[in-house]
Amino acid sequence: MNTMKSNDVEEDGLYTEDGTVDIYKRPANKLKTGKWKACRFILGNECCERLAYYGMSTNLVNYLQTRFNQGNATAATNVTTWSGTCYITPLLGAFLADSYMGRYWTIASFSIIYVIGMILLTFSATIPTLKPACDSNGCHPTSAQTASCFIGLYLIALGTGGIKPCVSAFGADQFDENDETERLKKSSFFNWFYFSINIGSLIASSALVWIQINVGWGWGFGIPAVAMIIAIIFFFIGSKWYRLQPPGGSTITRICQVIVAACTKFGIQVPDNKSLLYETEDAESNIKGTRKLEHTNQLKFLDKAAIERECDHTKGWPNSWKLCTVTQVEELKSLIHLLPVWASLIVFATVYSQMSTMFVLQGNTMDQQIGPHFKIPSASLSLFDTLSVLFWAAVYDRAIVPLARKFTGHEQGFTQLQRIGIGLVISIISMIVAGILEVVRLGMVRKNNLYDAQTVSISIFWQVPQYFLVGAAEVFTMIGQMEFFYGQAPDAMRSLCAALQLTTNALGNYVSTLLVLIVTKITTTHGRIGWIPDNLNRGHLDYFYWLLTVLSLINFFVYLWLAKRYTYRKATSNAH
Repeated sequence: MNTMKSNDVEEDGLYTEDGTVDIYKRPANKLKTGKWKACRFILGNECCERLAYYGMSTNLVNYLQTRFNQGNATAATNVTTWSGTCYITPLLGAFLADSYMGRYWTIASFSIIYVIGMILLTFSATIPTLKPACDSNGCHPTSAQTASCFIGLYLIALGTGGIKPCVSAFGADQFDENDETERLKKSSFFNWFYFSINIGSLIASSALVWIQINVGWGWGFGIPAVAMIIAIIFFFIGSKWYRLQPPGGSTITRICQVIVAACTKFGIQVPDNKSLLYETEDAESNIKGTRKLEHTNQLKFLDKAAIERECDHTKGWPNSWKLCTVTQVEELKSLIHLLPVWASLIVFATVYSQMSTMFVLQGNTMDQQIGPHFKIPSASLSLFDTLSVLFWAAVYDRAIVPLARKFTGHEQGFTQLQRIGIGLVISIISMIVAGILEVVRLGMVRKNNLYDAQTVSISIFWQVPQYFLVGAAEVFTMIGQMEFFYGQAPDAMRSLCAALQLTTNALGNYVSTLLVLIVTKITTTHGRIGWIPDNLNRGHLDYFYWLLTVLSLINFFVYLWLAKRYTYRKATSNAH
């Protein structure tokens, strides 16, 4: 009898407790699936995919200008519209992954769409019938050639929408958070995941941009297309080692059911004894493949959806539009609790977006010469942001976490919200450093009467500290928020929450654009030249940096208030 019990325990210990299955839909075996042996393929896939994405997008505005005769404003608008679409489509990919397809099949399916888009874009730069004819007077694209280019671009936008919200969550799925040893490795995964993104970005923003300018657009787009094909191969090779989280059915439907059920019981009092609220008796929740969530006392109105009445049953079965489980209610509560933290990260994304706008404009006015023959483009200084990320991601994982663990006693060194908060502080410092540099630059302009000079004799490499600080802030805040949104998302909403996290980037860009419009409108009244004129020597870009510093500081205190009141959600483990 004792031997049988011992065997049962050993058998139970072989399988994950978070509801994951293998590629054959069998309970995931801990010894044969997941962990780093599965993640090496996911990290390789992500590195190649990001190389493909940044290799194609970093210099896209120049491609549209030179090959399709688009002016600065038109080309920039087309690129920003397309880029915004790349951050909107993850909401579709996340919905399909969480609701119906699962993360594995969503990544697999959308990757194929992605490759088709990359190939079509490459054809638009190489095949004579699709490639605009060019002569000494410029290029002459036909409407069909323009259409083929943009169809390729928007297929890529659709493809990336299925990959972006799923791949980080899919990687984290390879670690069972009910296993203490694996849970520690999950935190490390997010660091190396972001590291792999920036390896791809580093190659793209250096080697591939050079190839596009000096060798040709065919090779410049063809190499990213090949990289994306390699990414798919990497992904499929690892299939037998993956752990898959089954889709839980329509997320939107479940949310609507809770709201409708709660509203129909508006006048009913929630019982003091929470054990009276409706929940399934099975070990697992009624949402396929997900664990039950513990009841929380916040947002009590939604608990009304779990109050059981006789009329809530139809033919002996609960009507899901009248009666919801505690887990289903807590799923919606978890999403609502994430929203304030999500909103507080938009200002950080606004600061981050300055690297591709104000930092570049500031760099244009500085001495870009390296030796007698080479001039570094101001946009290329973003390489120092990437190098900073690569440096701090490794240092954080290997040195900072073990050191912080000794002082905080927390298994991950810092809590996820503490890690995000540290990054917010670093981002404020980066704005202060950028502002100080601009004050020094304008001081030199005034002292030497250089108001109409194209450049000021300050080396552009004085910008390196602000780029380096933004990179450090990324490692804390961006990786921290990836880990936070994954960890705090209910099992069946993880892709959706990853997509929600990605939308802060889009909104940060929109806020930056809005700030520039407002600042320009206000500061150019009564004939004034404004803070950000075409000639920055006559403006006050430093004031714009101080504005971002103040907004970031206010946002940080709001974030502290939210973080202090945030309660981390708890899930109950379930055995297979």
